[in-house]
Amino acid sequence: MYSENMLKQAEVQQQELELVTIESLVPGDHLLRKIDAMVDLEFIRERVRHLYCPDNGRPALDPVVLFKLLLIGYLFGIRSERQLMREVQCNAAYRWFLRLKLTDKVPDASTLSQNRRRRFRDSYVYQQIFDEIVELACRKGLVTGKVLYTDSTHLKANANKNKFDVARVEVKPVEYLEQLEAAVEEDRAEHGKRELKAKPAEPKTKEIKVSRTDVEAGYMARDGKPKGFFYLDHRTVDGRHAIITDTHVTPANVHDSVPYLKRLDRQRERFGFRVQAVGLDAGYSTAAIAKGLEERDVYGVIGYRTPNHAAGLFRKRQFRYDEEKDLYVCPGGQLLIYRTTNREGQRQYHSDAGKCRTCLLRFQCTRSRNCTKIVTRHVWQRYKDQVDAHRLEPRGKRIYKRRKETVERSFADAKQLHGHRYARMRGLVKVQEQSLLAAVAQNIKKIALLLSGTGSRMPLSDVTTLLSTYRRLLRLVSALSDLHPA
Repeated sequence: MYSENMLKQAEVQQQELELVTIESLVPGDHLLRKIDAMVDLEFIRERVRHLYCPDNGRPALDPVVLFKLLLIGYLFGIRSERQLMREVQCNAAYRWFLRLKLTDKVPDASTLSQNRRRRFRDSYVYQQIFDEIVELACRKGLVTGKVLYTDSTHLKANANKNKFDVARVEVKPVEYLEQLEAAVEEDRAEHGKRELKAKPAEPKTKEIKVSRTDVEAGYMARDGKPKGFFYLDHRTVDGRHAIITDTHVTPANVHDSVPYLKRLDRQRERFGFRVQAVGLDAGYSTAAIAKGLEERDVYGVIGYRTPNHAAGLFRKRQFRYDEEKDLYVCPGGQLLIYRTTNREGQRQYHSDAGKCRTCLLRFQCTRSRNCTKIVTRHVWQRYKDQVDAHRLEPRGKRIYKRRKETVERSFADAKQLHGHRYARMRGLVKVQEQSLLAAVAQNIKKIALLLSGTGSRMPLSDVTTLLSTYRRLLRLVSALSDLHPA
């Protein structure tokens, strides 16, 4: 039977005064407490001092508070600066981290955005902050720089994929063009060929789609990827704890391999890394990168991608290369002799048309009208073959297996937890700033968790090794028990 005494109307207590401290409102295990204890961000003030007037103007918002605000947005995936300020207004942990009292007024969103747009525009501040955090991780022993993993992910540009103009632009020469030209001339001279004629003065051009909204975004059209205007975040992480050591943004129509060697060199010079090995996916499988790694004495492990192949024809690997005689042998036993080396660095090996015309395997070999099979080989192919061989070695397998646990996991966290699926702003410089701040947020989070004892300081690869050893010991004990039953 219903009784009025069983239900009581709640008393309105929101207007009552309580004696509390902001310290008591923040849980002891909150992420921001761990970051505050393990990562000192006070260095930011000195890094930006030159951007402030020392003796004129109104008092500025403390730059440490300003960057902490930005980092809170990235740490907790808050993409809107206005929404960020609303969250700070009512979140005690955010206020505690910013050193704001419960009654302090929260800065206006425009203060944050205008400082970012005006004061820090075209400055090196974001990169300096990122570098400082990486150096902190190095000092704490969380980064070794011995094994690095690199990959790229796409960020959807703030632009409609259907609103674009078609423009003809000049094709930029590859970074290693001079080295390649020298290698081509040397190779032709060794084979008794004349020098190639001088290139025409007019540069090569191509047509590209240019967004009407964000002209610096690149149109991406890759197999298995969404089509539209995107940016690429090229990220490198250390193999020990997947701390991000480099992030670099390009338009999405720039190939992954283009900026790689320069970014590797930057890390070696800036942080003094003695890189012993790198793990890369198949997008970096080029002869130029293989040669660059060999010159830097770096053990490269690069993924394999099945080359395009016409149905019904022999695969290239079925043509055996004889290094001593510098020729190829076809599946039918005929020889393909060196003919020339072109500007792209490809040696061309031609078959004997007379023998091919009467060969029973001809239609599995070539469909050319002149009955000649041509096989190409890059002048730097031996470097690529060497890197490909690393993938099949025990050491190479261990390194490559860690890719999904390091750089791929880093990107997954960035997209799922830190709002890294979309470019928040327009323009290459601003997206670079976004990527640097997102990387800083992920790094300080990981550093805080590792140093506070929440995260395991033992690399996952070591854990896997210990588990494998433990399983072998269990099998050994079981086998001994069977031999000597009680």
